[in-house]
Amino acid sequence: MASRAPAISVVVPMHNEAGNAGALVGEIAQALAGHDFEIIAVNDASSDETLAELQGAKAGVPQLRVINHRSNAGQSRAVRTGFLAARGSIVCTLDGDGQNPPGDLPALVAQLTRPDAPGQLAMVGGERVGRQDSAWKKFASRIGNGIRKRLLNDDAKDTGCGIKVMRREAYLSLPYFDHQHRFLPALMKREGYAVEFHPVSHRPRIAGKSKYTNIGRLFASISDIMGVMWLNSRSRQTGGWDEV
Repeated sequence: MASRAPAISVVVPMHNEAGNAGALVGEIAQALAGHDFEIIAVNDASSDETLAELQGAKAGVPQLRVINHRSNAGQSRAVRTGFLAARGSIVCTLDGDGQNPPGDLPALVAQLTRPDAPGQLAMVGGERVGRQDSAWKKFASRIGNGIRKRLLNDDAKDTGCGIKVMRREAYLSLPYFDHQHRFLPALMKREGYAVEFHPVSHRPRIAGKSKYTNIGRLFASISDIMGVMWLNSRSRQTGGWDEV
């Protein structure tokens, strides 16, 4: 692996995604052909063949780096591990289940890095169009997103969308907690950063199964929203700073 840092890092958390892992890595490489990038697949202690599939993919995708958690720690921790390992100043994330088409990544990168972007723009989040999930899952998500948006005032319609593009430095300035990945727009705004959104596509899961239940996600979200509300209530901004 060359020591020179790439411009873009793509972080993909994975847990028991055999059947999705290798194909997804290939799709990411194809989508970012012509860009200076690396792919960081974080295997969150999978009990299936995910790790072996990722190791096999390295032969065809030299930009791939595989990081293996020794113990299962959850999606937010896998994302954070990827950010800590990333060498690019721009970091993209997408879910390891293959439902986020990697072909959407270049558009989000372009929006974040455009010459006329606001100076504090630190994140462009995807908003799924034509979501390919069950009616019940979409209903529960719509209710949860509505409650979160009203209570946190984060302007996000779809924080559950895995495709996001962020400035690495901005992400690492955020307070970390389990399930943090569901609240990134609110946390970015808390630190004084600007957040924008971009419509992205969505497709059905081909292999494996969802790691969450609607009831489990609901109870976790209520507790987490209260925690983020507390964090926001304790935030004070400097208006920027200067060395004098």
